[in-house]
Amino acid sequence: MDNLIILEAEEKFQKAIENLEKRFTTVRAGRANPSSLDGVHVEYYGSPTPLKQLATISVPEARQLLIKPFDRSCLGAIEKAIFESNLGYTPNNDGETIRIIIPALTEERRRELVKQVKAMGEEAKIAIRNIRHDANEDIEKEEISEDEQKGLTNDVQELVNKYNKLVEEKTKEKEEELMTV
Repeated sequence: MDNLIILEAEEKFQKAIENLEKRFTTVRAGRANPSSLDGVHVEYYGSPTPLKQLATISVPEARQLLIKPFDRSCLGAIEKAIFESNLGYTPNNDGETIRIIIPALTEERRRELVKQVKAMGEEAKIAIRNIRHDANEDIEKEEISEDEQKGLTNDVQELVNKYNKLVEEKTKEKEEELMTV
């Protein structure tokens, strides 16, 4: 039972790290990345629909995205949704596809993105602390000796330290990626 608490906590820590990595992919580093459009929803027949359900998104060149809709009638709506998404992209509609040339990042924009990445890292650490809090509460509810409770609490803390270090490493990696020109 006691190890179950530790295993559940570790599973939740891993999910927090996976979530952080997924969020990092939405921060563009000057290269074309189709996942940067994941948050774009297109008004399609009256309902907001994720862009990736309406079109294929490919990367023909390192700094270019190509969006080929399944239904050409929604080209204008896709273009409008990309404009309104505040990603800093300017879509070029050629009647069949939409091309997006990824602009080079300015030094100022890179610093803004680094701040975003640090904030995401901090949010992941907060999630880890919340998981620790829940695990410690579960340990206290167990009917075991104080020494065993203390040992389990220390095990949870070791996991917290390990995953916090992992968050810092991943955040640093992403910062370096953003700051390299």
